[in-house]
Amino acid sequence: MKITKLPSYRQTALIIFAGCVGLILAALYMQEVLGLHPCPLCITQRIFIIGVGLISLIAAIHNPAALGRKVYGCLATLSGVIGAGVSARHVWLQNLPEDQVPACGPDLAYMFDAFPLLDALKLLFAGDGNCADVVASFLGLSIPGWTFVAFVGLIAISVWQGLRKA
Repeated sequence: MKITKLPSYRQTALIIFAGCVGLILAALYMQEVLGLHPCPLCITQRIFIIGVGLISLIAAIHNPAALGRKVYGCLATLSGVIGAGVSARHVWLQNLPEDQVPACGPDLAYMFDAFPLLDALKLLFAGDGNCADVVASFLGLSIPGWTFVAFVGLIAISVWQGLRKA
């Protein structure tokens, strides 16, 4: 049996970028074609997916030596961990009993227009009643649940990218 060579650092970074593009395209499809409007936590998760994707694209273009690979790996992992945390909070909100679901809050644009930045970020990460609605599920997981799974995969590959030798 012949052992095949693993993808290079640059190829793997491009695969991560392509995966992130695919996730964002799926989110836009659900929004524009299926009419599933994103809540503030959904938008936040998209931002962190874009973060992982852009870091990976820059890493692929730069194709750094060992130290740079560690830096890009750490940055992508950090973005992925924060995104996974937001996804986990979103899933938690979706599984709260109805009497414990927070009240619906303002939309994202209003939050950043009406409140100072730190207050708007606190409101954003707290989530609201809109975030507790499960609008679609597949194989028993809601969209934020699948996003969490995607973040775990992105984190694993990003850690590997930061630690790999060649």
